[in-house]
Amino acid sequence: MHLHKYEKIWLVFGIGSLVLFLAVLGVAAFAFGHQPPSHMAKVDSQNLDQDVAFSEPGVTQINDNTYQARIIAQAFSYKPSRIEVPVGSTVYFEITSADVVHSFTIPETNINFMVTPGHVNMAEHTFNEPGEYLVICNEYCGTGHHHMQMRIEVTE
Repeated sequence: MHLHKYEKIWLVFGIGSLVLFLAVLGVAAFAFGHQPPSHMAKVDSQNLDQDVAFSEPGVTQINDNTYQARIIAQAFSYKPSRIEVPVGSTVYFEITSADVVHSFTIPETNINFMVTPGHVNMAEHTFNEPGEYLVICNEYCGTGHHHMQMRIEVTE
């Protein structure tokens, strides 16, 4: 098979680019310790009522403007179904699932991730605007999926 000179150039350029890309990705992943965002915290999803952190889900004030929200995603609901924080506060979310894969999405924010049983997913967000924020599940979790939501009330 005969390849034209320009085909050879583009073939070498494409393969070289691919090798360079994979080398950079490999160095970033292994040499610098970059990993997907995960905190690798685990819980027993069958016994969340006995877990120290998730036996009483809700909001805890850490200091003046910082709150910690521990939330359990379960069959077609979040526990608790409503939380309240003051405007300007930073909320550290710790979320796990009690049964199947769910999602935790706050529209118009950067919070959007899967919630899997046995893993504690963590995120933080600063609520600078007062109002009511809807939390929805974007992962189909069964016949009542469309009812799965919670509210975050940000007050003055």
